[in-house]
Amino acid sequence: MGGKTARKIVVVRRISQLRKSVKFDTDRLRRKTIASLEQLFDVASDFARGRIKWQTQDGKASLVTIKQRQMWARIAAYVAQIMNTIANGIDERQIDKDLAQLEKIVNEATAKNIASQSRKADGQETQASSAPRGQG
Repeated sequence: MGGKTARKIVVVRRISQLRKSVKFDTDRLRRKTIASLEQLFDVASDFARGRIKWQTQDGKASLVTIKQRQMWARIAAYVAQIMNTIANGIDERQIDKDLAQLEKIVNEATAKNIASQSRKADGQETQASSAPRGQG
């Protein structure tokens, strides 16, 4: 009987060690992920607050519009929501889903920026070509 009890104790210890290891690794992963998200949050909130006034896309610098600031505020809020989810517990599927949604929002913001710049450029070209000679 002593052998079975000893094996059970060894198994229980190993499980306990594994749980501690997983908890430590999970906590480390959580801290690392939150730190990365904090950096994203800082950048997004700087855009939203107007601390960053220019953005560069495809090598061209442009002023950040109010509409773009609103989009960056939305991104910052979503990053904060993801940080809160991770701080409360790690659910890999939910985190992956949240990060995919964040990527989608950022891509939408970028696409809207490109579209508005292209419309502005088209409008400027149209105005320049339709201006009377000597006044253009």
